[in-house]
Amino acid sequence: MSERQTGRLLLATAIVAAPGLVVLLGLVVFGFLQPVPAIAAGVVLLALGGVLAWQHLSGLAALRQRIERLATHGEDLKIETPTIPDLALALGRMARHWQEERGRLADASDAADRILEALPDPLIVVDRERRVVRANHAAEEAFQSRLAGRELARGLRHPQLLNAVDSALDEGQSLAAEIAMPPPMSRNYSALVEPLGRQGESGVLIVLHDLTPVRMGERMRADFVANVSHELRTPLSSLLGFVETLRGPARDDAEAQSKFLAIMHEQAERMSRLIEDLLSLSRIEMDEHTRPRGQVDLRQVLQQVRDMLSIKAAARSMRIELDIPTAIGPLPGDADQLMQIFQNLVDNALKYGREDTAVEVTVARQANGELAVSVTDHGEGIAREHLPRLTERFYRVDAARSRQLGGTGLGLAIVKHIVNRHRGHLSVDSTIGEGSRFTVTLPTDRSEDLAPAEPPR
Repeated sequence: MSERQTGRLLLATAIVAAPGLVVLLGLVVFGFLQPVPAIAAGVVLLALGGVLAWQHLSGLAALRQRIERLATHGEDLKIETPTIPDLALALGRMARHWQEERGRLADASDAADRILEALPDPLIVVDRERRVVRANHAAEEAFQSRLAGRELARGLRHPQLLNAVDSALDEGQSLAAEIAMPPPMSRNYSALVEPLGRQGESGVLIVLHDLTPVRMGERMRADFVANVSHELRTPLSSLLGFVETLRGPARDDAEAQSKFLAIMHEQAERMSRLIEDLLSLSRIEMDEHTRPRGQVDLRQVLQQVRDMLSIKAAARSMRIELDIPTAIGPLPGDADQLMQIFQNLVDNALKYGREDTAVEVTVARQANGELAVSVTDHGEGIAREHLPRLTERFYRVDAARSRQLGGTGLGLAIVKHIVNRHRGHLSVDSTIGEGSRFTVTLPTDRSEDLAPAEPPR
């Protein structure tokens, strides 16, 4: 027993025995009791008072222990000493009520977690130190990383959003902003930053709503008016001119009619190809921010492309040569879109390569596990100043030759957007007089395993 507990026991004993000792003292003073028996009675009173005080203090200590355990763990603990039974029963009822409340809170928390995970919009909770406390599945899917436990700036490097979070933490006011994420994400979000607790004492909630499809639709409409009207003007003007000629001077000229109808058919096919490519590009751009989920056999895709274009290659006395490693394994992607990539690249190589040469398609695995697919032609090559703009819509190095060969100026733009959707990248290397090499690098399941670990914070 400690000194403090001993002092409490002596004080309690004195308080309990004090009334009896006062009575004995009075009896001695007035002569009703001799000192020796009075002293003996006093000793007995002190002993009894000590026993009662010890039982009382033991019961209080047990109750204190139970209350502390109840407050800390919510457990219904038994008290060995049956002191203050009514209070003990009340604490037992309180413990059972506390356990029921804990169960209800756990159920409510689990329901809230399920709701957050099911929401389609990214939600991120940040504490006062700008560290991510919670991020739902949509947020981690959008940013392709695990955000929880990391500093916000490591996952979302956007100055406007970070400034809005700082302002909400400092001022405790809700803020809204529209942010544009840089490549390779290239998304537009409507961001709402909401303080949690009083004046943001508990951090902030960030809600992001994806506006990318809306903004892409707006840009596509503007581009359609600006570019398509220009591309359609020439064939439409030709068609109108030939129709007027056929209705007028060439009404009875069979030879002219045959010639003009052939040209009109060619111009109509050109417009049809342009519209088909525009629709394809529109569909690809709308899905560009959604990562494909399937698994693709790249060897099979490249063999099908070779088979489809073999007749065209033979017509120019050209050949398509494949060089594919024995074991490359499947890679994540959309089979139809990957076929569209390599069909466009091989078709361009056949158009711009020299006759009696080969179009070489090679597959190589990079050090990081990614697959690099190169399509090489032996044509005239492309000047270096044109390389950065090759994937722009309607951009042509030689517009007249491109139209003559049936090009719409959209093929490489389609390739670029499909590659972006697959989280890959496209590179071009060309030498004047020797030819060009277009290389598509695509991530694989293995490349994700071999990716370097995030440096320690």
